[in-house]
Amino acid sequence: MAPEKESNGMDNYAFAVDGMVNRFCGLPDGQDADTSEEDGRNKLAYCVTDAPPWYLCIILGIQHCLTAFGGIIAIPLILSQGLCLQHDGLTQSHLISTIFFVSGMCTLLQVTLGVRLPILQGGTFTLLAPSMALLSMPEWACPAWTQNATLVNTSSPEFIHVWQSRMQVLQGSIMVGSLFQVLVGFSGLIGFFMRFIGPLTIAPTISLIGLSLFDSAGANAGNHWGISAMTTCLIVLFSQYLRHIAIPMPTYSKAKKFHTSRMYIFQILPVLLGITVSWLICYLFTIYNVLPSEPDQYGYLARTDVKGDVIGSAPWFRFPYPGQWGIPTVSLAGVLGILAGVISSMIESVGDYHACARLSGAPPPPKHAISRGIGIEGLGCLLAGAWGTGNGTTSYSENVGALGITKVGSRMVIVAGGFIMIIIGVFGKIGAIFTTIPTPVIGGMFLVMFGVISAAGISNLQYADMNSSRNIFIFGFSVFTGLAVPNWIIKNPSAIATGIVELDQVLQVLLTTSMFVGGFFGFILDNTIPGTKRERGIVAWNKAHEDDSENTLESDEVYGLPCGISSRLSSCSWVRYVPFCPSYKARPENITPSSSISLDKKEPSKNDTHIIVAVAL
Repeated sequence: MAPEKESNGMDNYAFAVDGMVNRFCGLPDGQDADTSEEDGRNKLAYCVTDAPPWYLCIILGIQHCLTAFGGIIAIPLILSQGLCLQHDGLTQSHLISTIFFVSGMCTLLQVTLGVRLPILQGGTFTLLAPSMALLSMPEWACPAWTQNATLVNTSSPEFIHVWQSRMQVLQGSIMVGSLFQVLVGFSGLIGFFMRFIGPLTIAPTISLIGLSLFDSAGANAGNHWGISAMTTCLIVLFSQYLRHIAIPMPTYSKAKKFHTSRMYIFQILPVLLGITVSWLICYLFTIYNVLPSEPDQYGYLARTDVKGDVIGSAPWFRFPYPGQWGIPTVSLAGVLGILAGVISSMIESVGDYHACARLSGAPPPPKHAISRGIGIEGLGCLLAGAWGTGNGTTSYSENVGALGITKVGSRMVIVAGGFIMIIIGVFGKIGAIFTTIPTPVIGGMFLVMFGVISAAGISNLQYADMNSSRNIFIFGFSVFTGLAVPNWIIKNPSAIATGIVELDQVLQVLLTTSMFVGGFFGFILDNTIPGTKRERGIVAWNKAHEDDSENTLESDEVYGLPCGISSRLSSCSWVRYVPFCPSYKARPENITPSSSISLDKKEPSKNDTHIIVAVAL
């Protein structure tokens, strides 16, 4: 990654807020103001335990929701292809509303009972690849008539059975697979698993998530390459070329009342802005009949009225509930495929917790908080499966990056964001609006998003010695095999014939899931081929994800359970044996406020901010 400029203006506050000193992020007492002028630019306005004014919580909560929009909306739109819902805009809107509703619930659970850091929860791409692999099996392949808009009657019992039966098996597989994450989290096994997983396992696993979805991106973009190219160019323009340009925005503070404050809006919301501009242009092209109106003509799918009056037919209010698509069913093949995605999601979340702690002015997350966070994420996946999102939930890296930009690390902002997502999920019209996004616009977004996901996986190789022929072999073989094997199995589905139907289904799903194949070979080879820990990248990896498990007063204020639960449990001797509860240690009596300077100096690193923002766009 190219080095950033020494000062690019990003370190200024995104909002004008009252100055304050906090034990986690204020400057140490007695530090000279002149010498700390440069460091003051990085000082957080509000830290993890602070409560900003209600209006600031709402504004920043909305911003966090907008930052996550691209990833959350993309998942149900991709899944709709495997669920045979390409021509049912109303059901797509219900899926979008449901995933927003569940994401809001899971966010509130994570902030209040989980790791308790200001980190947003939303749909995960790690479960998307195994889900699409399950739905691509011969028994779940979409009937030919569902691909023709003129033959689809969205209210017919036959069509409803087609897509709901697929959603039910997806729900059941996700719910059973998520129990593994609940077990690993609340039992404290996450630390044991992390011993055997290093950069050479993570890199092929994450990068193959994006690489395996190239066909979906190309199919959507190919409906109108001009619109897709415009969307891609706009996202690249906003995220790379204009990200250092500040735009005056109206703001309010007690000191200055209503005034203008400069915000780096292009760096915060590049994907949303790119989609919105392209969407608006497609709408203008539609009402002025610039785009063809015949369904069989090239460019017809770039129109915004392809799905009819889906906004008018969508209800104003719709409350999602568990089992709304029917009783979930379980597929052994689906469960094993989902497990591959769950493991990847857990490892990614551990890294997000550490990055979020650095950027929000909190101490490093202790083991009990990490275990509790992973367990709550597993519970979130269970809820997502029960509600019928067709997906799970995970921590959103792009929102971690937003903390470094806004300089507001308060978890109350994320609480506000969670409530806002729940409200969005209840308003049916909002979900319907997003279904009118033309597929070429979505394809243009996929070209950027999936490319960045692939690069994010490869970036983990920075910890390993890539001058080593051992590491080059492991990574190259894992990635190439992760592409070659699934491609051959998809083209030759009848090649797997063991005589046991259930075993055939399991092998079909696992061997067509690129991230499983690549991650499996990366894991086996990295743990069996001789190599030093430094060569494998384990030393640098552990240092980057260094865990401080020592419990102090400061870490308890951040990671302790709410409503004084932690203090009540501290008197119980059995708590020390519970992996997700803090085990209190005797603190030296001579601790003074000055001894917490190390916490005060934990300023968010520019490096961390730029890396996370660049990866998350």
